[in-house]
Amino acid sequence: MTNRFNVNGVMVSGDHFIHGTRVASAETFETRSPMDWDTVLGNVARGNEETAQLAIESATTAFSQWSGLSAKERAVYLHRLADLIEEHKEQIANVECSDMAMLFESLNLRLVPRGAANFRNYADLAVEHEERVWSSKGTLNRVIRTPAGPAVIITPWNAPFMLSTWKCAPALAAGNTVILKPAEWSPLSASVLADLIEKAEFPKGVFNIVQGLGSEVGNALVNDPRVKRISFTGSVPTARIIGKAAAENIVPFTAELGGKSCLLVFADADIDAAAKKAAGQFDDSGQVCMAGTRIIVEQSIKDEFLALFNKYADQHVMGDSRDSKTTMSAMIHPVHVDRVEGFVNRARENGDTILRGGKRFIEGKLWFEPTLIAPKSNQSEVVQSEIFGPVLTFQTFDTEEQGVELANSTVFGLSGILYTGNKERAERVGRLIRGGTIWVNTFLVRDLTAPFGGIGLSGLGREGGHYALEFHSDLKTLQILEGSVK
Repeated sequence: MTNRFNVNGVMVSGDHFIHGTRVASAETFETRSPMDWDTVLGNVARGNEETAQLAIESATTAFSQWSGLSAKERAVYLHRLADLIEEHKEQIANVECSDMAMLFESLNLRLVPRGAANFRNYADLAVEHEERVWSSKGTLNRVIRTPAGPAVIITPWNAPFMLSTWKCAPALAAGNTVILKPAEWSPLSASVLADLIEKAEFPKGVFNIVQGLGSEVGNALVNDPRVKRISFTGSVPTARIIGKAAAENIVPFTAELGGKSCLLVFADADIDAAAKKAAGQFDDSGQVCMAGTRIIVEQSIKDEFLALFNKYADQHVMGDSRDSKTTMSAMIHPVHVDRVEGFVNRARENGDTILRGGKRFIEGKLWFEPTLIAPKSNQSEVVQSEIFGPVLTFQTFDTEEQGVELANSTVFGLSGILYTGNKERAERVGRLIRGGTIWVNTFLVRDLTAPFGGIGLSGLGREGGHYALEFHSDLKTLQILEGSVK
């Protein structure tokens, strides 16, 4: 019997997708909407080691056919899939809005179309790739990029559809087969992606989905020696576990992990724009890894900045994510709300100053007030630890050196935001801030060909453009003695 259920008007399968077929499990887990936690959206298949083995066997079997196609032939499938994503963008947005509570407008206008763009861009990049050819020491040298093999992709619960496409697109374009393991808190949009893969008529086994808990099915996936690439986005503790498994099998591994990014504002900046962007870090209830959660402002503009920040923060509307008036969604899960609330309560107990917010919006629900905290020291937990909720910190500095020192004072280094009106300072400080991506006077503008990843505990390796295609490939140098062949 097919396990499909209605999610906001869209029929979604709760089963795995292995070798082009829906596969059930004896055990299931519930998925609920953060907007109405009392309502069960559906029961999702709970994979285990046996499920992982089936998926890896499927991907291994399909690899020969898929890797044997040219980049141009694979691009036909990827473009067909991109067309289908665009055609079904409202349905995908509706499912993810219900399952994760991200704002429908944001999904429909930005994130789901980005998913289609991911497949288009990587399809074209793979086709356009030019092999490096040169002469050296009497030989003709050619660098060839060959598909690596089955790739395990593990995605987080925030923006799950976009991040699944961001990771799966380069793997598929490079000629690898894929086993996608979505997060158990928001698995449903990945299931819709599997339906579209089937509709796009990909060869069976090229794309597989295994659902379940990381400790039960994730471990089995990353420990299998048939897996040739592992790409993970999530927490540092989980990355350490996966990294050990990858090291055991000598498998290349990328990890995009936590962030504790700065939003550094100098007195020569457009203060209104900076304050508005700072208040915008509450979007998606702060459940964004790149968010500038540490606001660091030059002392001379402190009062002006705070007044503007509070004006813009007051404009946030907490409510149903399907309502266009809503700007702050419910948080993903009661466990996560408890975690965020714990950070705020400990900050209060430790002597940090709650400048605004600091509690649940409605008791028993999953909305948390936009919160700003002035820490008593830079070593406060709310400064040094990733909270991943609508909680920002506020600090000041007197000199450029002090500002940079504060910006670089955590173990993380995913990204950073810098506001200044001075060109020389933009270049100088932008180079000094520790992070994989630094935005100056803007935020979340992404060129998909640029490298993306973190420094320190924010990650390992780079995604984006040719960097991702290189990761998903084995590089071979073919060297022929010149004049020896005709």
